[in-house]
Parts: sequence; structure tokens; C-alpha cells
Amino acid sequence: MTDRYAVFGNPIGHSKSPRIHALFAAQTGQDLSYQAILAAKDGFAAAVGAFIAAGEGPAKGANVTVPFKEEAFRLATRRTARAAAAGAVNTLSFEQDALIGDNTDGAGLVRDLKHNLGCDPGGRRILLLGAGGAARGVILPLLLERPAELLIANRTEETAARLALEFARLPDCAGGPKPDSAGFAGLAGRQFDLVINATSAGLSGASLPLPPGVFGPRCVAYEMVYGRETPFMAQARAAGARVADGLGMLVEQAAEAFFIWRGVRPRTAPVLAALKGN
Repeated sequence: MTDRYAVFGNPIGHSKSPRIHALFAAQTGQDLSYQAILAAKDGFAAAVGAFIAAGEGPAKGANVTVPFKEEAFRLATRRTARAAAAGAVNTLSFEQDALIGDNTDGAGLVRDLKHNLGCDPGGRRILLLGAGGAARGVILPLLLERPAELLIANRTEETAARLALEFARLPDCAGGPKPDSAGFAGLAGRQFDLVINATSAGLSGASLPLPPGVFGPRCVAYEMVYGRETPFMAQARAAGARVADGLGMLVEQAAEAFFIWRGVRPRTAPVLAALKGN
């Protein structure tokens, strides 16, 4: 019988995940189905349970998007180290009576940077904007690449400081660089090789109060939002930075989930090209 997968979210109609995984399955010859499921804001666990219990084929796993990643973390009976560090789960694997939670967002970001954009985080001065869930999900994978510096900047400096301290204490980061923190005003006079916008400002069209000069020579500016030109991207272009949006991260995190589920790593370049071509 065909193995079943799904993505849960609210809203979910905009999700590109069903198309991405259908392309992965066709490319790798995997027999699976993948659907988008709209879960009620207070009904995530029930929706997952109903999906698992449906009888048309074995339920093997699911992706989780806004606003359920933290609830998926609580629902999981086992969690990977990167899910534990992120405090959120975007990938569930169903194994007998276990719900295994993982977080592939950071791995997706790193793979997009390295393999699609030719921007290896290792040895770079990295500025991570934001201290919410999106930022939390990528800090450990970035630190494991051994950057020269990772500075977390947030409108509320205290929030960034708490997040930096939390990750500095992780055993996985022992012997490596420790993240630092600052408010946006504290960025004055500093330059970076890679600037990643993990705030939600792009979704609302808001600009960020970045001082001049943060985009260093040959800087890569990465916007996690995809499908639109954001004020952050416009500001980075004006400063001469190379700009990328989060579409590659979306495809790469999906490929990581596909690999977890199927043991096969799909080629992402043709899928990314198909999405860009609509």
C-alpha cells in the first residue's frame, strides 16, 4: 500500500510542500502520497491522530508549519538533538507507537547556503536578525559550521542575550564559537559576511533599523521569507550585497525530511528550478 505523508498548518492552502514532495517522489521512484491538511488552531493533535488512524495506507510521517511547530515538539515522544535545541518540530516520523520529532529548518538553510549559493558559513562573520522561533531553529546548525562569529541581533536586546546564552551552554557547541548578542543600535560600526533575516518583518513589509555598513564586502544577505521582495532585501541590494530569499531553504529542508523518511536524498536543483519557473 502507498505510504502516506502530510503537512499540517493553519493556513495551509499556500503550501508548496505537496508539489515539492511529489517531485521528489517522481525523481526517486518512491511510492508515496503527500497532502496538505488544514488543522484547527486548537485541533493539531486531533488532526495528526486522525491522519494516522485513516485506513487507506500506512501513515509514515508529516511536516508541520505555522502555527504548530511548538505543539508538535510537545506531541513528539522522542526528539532529535536539533529539535531539542530549536524547541520546535517541523518533521514527524511515525514508527509503531513512537512520534519522533526533528527540525530540518537549520539543515535546509545551511545546505541552501553551501550547495545552491556557494556561501559556506564556515569562517564567516554571521549576523542573525531576530530571536524568535525562526532564528532558534537555525542557530545550532550554523554554529556547527564553525563560523568566525555569530551575532544574534534583536529589537529587544535582552531576548537576544538570553538566546545567545542558551546556545553557548549547549554541549554540541563545546570547543566551537559562542554566539554573541546585540540590539540593532549595537550593530553600528560592525561588518558581516553573511546577514540572515529571521524576523517576521518581511511578512508585514516592515523595514529593519539596520545601521549603514553592516553589509560587508561581498556580503550575502539571506531573507527567510520567499516569494516577495522585502524591505530587507531592498536595503541589502542598495548596499551592494548579494541577495537570496528563502525558497531554497524551503526545498532543502523538505529534502532533509524526505531523506529522514525514505533514506534517499533527492536532487534539489531541478525542483528549485521548477518552483522558480512556476
